[in-house]
Amino acid sequence: MRGIIACTCLFVAFAALPSRSAVVADTMATHQYCGNSIPPDEALGWVALPEGDVFCPLLADPKATHSYVAYVRGTSTSPFGTDLASFGIGDRFALVRWGGPRPGSGVQIDLEGSVFGQLDVNTQSHDLINADYVLGLPVTYRWRMISARLRAYHQSSHLGDEFVLRSRIPRENFAFESGEALLSVDGGPVRVYAGGEYVIHSFPIDLAHWIAHGGIELRQGASAFRLGSFATMRLVAAADVKSVQYINWEIAYSGVAGFEFSRPHAGGHASRNWSVLGQYYYGPSPYGQFFRSDVTYYGVGLHFAL
Repeated sequence: MRGIIACTCLFVAFAALPSRSAVVADTMATHQYCGNSIPPDEALGWVALPEGDVFCPLLADPKATHSYVAYVRGTSTSPFGTDLASFGIGDRFALVRWGGPRPGSGVQIDLEGSVFGQLDVNTQSHDLINADYVLGLPVTYRWRMISARLRAYHQSSHLGDEFVLRSRIPRENFAFESGEALLSVDGGPVRVYAGGEYVIHSFPIDLAHWIAHGGIELRQGASAFRLGSFATMRLVAAADVKSVQYINWEIAYSGVAGFEFSRPHAGGHASRNWSVLGQYYYGPSPYGQFFRSDVTYYGVGLHFAL
């Protein structure tokens, strides 16, 4: 499976080489890497409740703030099911942005929230296994191809009632607060990012620890394929890696590849992107109190980016 993801990434890298006209067009516009450009009338100066963001969302991070529905199948050393319906509901509310000195650059403050859940599709009532609630306050920054995100966030996780009753697992509220810093560089079709976070407090395990985080993304040029006036389509692929000190720096790998769609820009205001992505994950479970258990899963989903 890792070989398939690697081949897919190489394919997207070659397909993503932009044409000469695309390069010229991009140099005349605001930042276009993630297709979520800032409107020209909001590109400079102080803007309250702005549109867009100066930091592109992460494609392969399982806990990135976005909405999705997916079917995944896999194995786990925990009582987790092997056939799951996975879903997420997330949104970001932009509070303020100081744009400049170039269009698309600046500093922005947001408020974001997400809920991620997993349903066991092998049960009659599709039992809820686990739900993770995330609330964050990100501060993002961009200058040319360099962007960064500082974020303080809280996560709490809760097991589903039906799952607890049939599995006899002791119900345990799991929560933590963490501070995160990420630095990202993008140019043409390629983006790389790296950073980490420090868990300040966790319950019931009150043990602070570090998390290393990095990844790479490949996005085809903005003018990839046009489906009339309905949408434009491009190929995307990404790999995300995390390593947690508390579990002996064991590495978690997450990969996605597929097609991203967006409405053709009208008047400089971009629509939210949506995508169909195949996904693969290997490593410690990203789901709540199951973080000590190793899990491997693969599947396909419909994703909606901010």
